[in-house]
Amino acid sequence: MTSSSKISIYAALAANIGIAIIKFIAAAITGSSSMLSEGIHSAVDSGNQLLLLIGISRSKKPADEHHPFGHGQEIYFWSLIVGILIFGLGGGISVYEGVIHIQNPEKLENPFWNYIVIIIAFVFEGTSFVVASKNFIKKEGSGQFFHKLQQSKDPSHFVVIFEDGAALCGLLIAFSGIFFSHYFNSPKIDGVASILIGVLLAIVAVILVIESRKLLIGESADKETLALIKSILAEDPDVLQIKPPLTMQLSPDEVLLALDIQFKNDLESEELAKVIRRLEQKIKAQLPTIKQIFIEANIFVKKVN
Repeated sequence: MTSSSKISIYAALAANIGIAIIKFIAAAITGSSSMLSEGIHSAVDSGNQLLLLIGISRSKKPADEHHPFGHGQEIYFWSLIVGILIFGLGGGISVYEGVIHIQNPEKLENPFWNYIVIIIAFVFEGTSFVVASKNFIKKEGSGQFFHKLQQSKDPSHFVVIFEDGAALCGLLIAFSGIFFSHYFNSPKIDGVASILIGVLLAIVAVILVIESRKLLIGESADKETLALIKSILAEDPDVLQIKPPLTMQLSPDEVLLALDIQFKNDLESEELAKVIRRLEQKIKAQLPTIKQIFIEANIFVKKVN
């Protein structure tokens, strides 16, 4: 886990704590349902960032007798919990608040403070989003941003980016709800905006749960990694044939690799051991995320008539 991953989380955490406080204050002053939903949203996001930091810390624990491949997948478990919390607390409570506000509409007070809070929140959330996006691009490279984000193996990047993106969209919805509620003198519109924020959070939560689930149950390395492994093996003169490499993502920075290789004939045991060491060194040199390699070696022997 790189330091840029933690920087993204710390930036998002600092922004969300401050924003949650001012949103709740604005909601209390003006009685806005959508602003209250936004306050809940930021509070849930703050808790989520703390959970991600816990996951990063626990994933660093070394391997032991009961966890021979380490604890790297802890980060995937906690990112799954984050998705569930966004769905239940963020989305569920926002929808509930919206429904209550529609059933029992209350006239909103002067929206001035709501607009001020939304502008401040947009600046903070936007800054956090830019920091997380820049760190992600620095790690993954530019181009095909959304495709790379979907294929990312690091929850500390894609969770923060999805959360901040949802926060920015939620602020636009809250602004629209508050503005049109006053313009048409209809408090129910504010309740509808709260429901829409809840639906938005639920959608983001489902995306995060799906991504975390794939990683938690043992997703393979990306196609580029697999292609490079095959290329390294194909270039070796002592390799005759390989079966498709088997990989498992153990953490954002750790991949397990299992190979079934047929080597050329007439290799003595010592020579075979040297070839295997050579292949392991080449793979790890070009793909540092591959920490553990298991090779099943087969030697092709010509039939003699």
